[in-house]
Amino acid sequence: MHLSAVIITYNEERNIGRCIDALAGVADDVVVVDSFSSDSTEAICREKGARFVQHPFSGHIEQKNYALEQALHPWVLSLDADEALSDTLHQSILRVKTNPTAAGYTMNRRTNYCGQWINHSGWYPDRKLRLFDRRIGHWAGTNPHDKVEMQPGKSIAHLAGDLLHYSYYTVEEHYERAEKYARIAARAMRGQGKKAHWWNIAFNPAFKFVRNYFLRLGFLDGRAGWTICRIAALETYWKYRELARLD
Repeated sequence: MHLSAVIITYNEERNIGRCIDALAGVADDVVVVDSFSSDSTEAICREKGARFVQHPFSGHIEQKNYALEQALHPWVLSLDADEALSDTLHQSILRVKTNPTAAGYTMNRRTNYCGQWINHSGWYPDRKLRLFDRRIGHWAGTNPHDKVEMQPGKSIAHLAGDLLHYSYYTVEEHYERAEKYARIAARAMRGQGKKAHWWNIAFNPAFKFVRNYFLRLGFLDGRAGWTICRIAALETYWKYRELARLD
């Protein structure tokens, strides 16, 4: 099997070098689809030998599907710029290249939050389907929460090892991203004809916090778990408040 790694970027000079470096020995082709970054993202990508394509951003799903079209090979490993492969996952992918037994492969994503690896809080194990045959799989879902969908009946297997996600370097960055994602999600829901009711605004955020902090053991992640679960609840509140405003 020959494998293309596809990555979308926008001002990712902080992360993209680590992402590309982790693909050494695994990817036969690395293509970066960039939304006209103003930092040194392009220079880093070209220095590390990646193909660099610029394309206007029209949504996470749309951009990732465009990136799939730029791949040289049918099999793709789709990553975000702030992700990298653990050593174990690196070896698992090499074994798949030698003998693929499924049409797609999932992996657990482990997130680093402000320097701390998160093991609970609804963030781990965060199973993602990222290695697949693009002839029978594509990106779908609701922006900004994209997911890979395979044709019905195609086999999916799970790989050992973690996809390492270097998410937020500061809590302030988390707040900013949560507000941005809440607005995007609200617009996507509005486009689907969905509406926000008073009970969504009143109860959905509380349910999100209880689920992540207590049922999904966020309290075991300490102060970081409290912050993550609280911001997740706030993002839910902002999403439904914005959806109500759009009605």
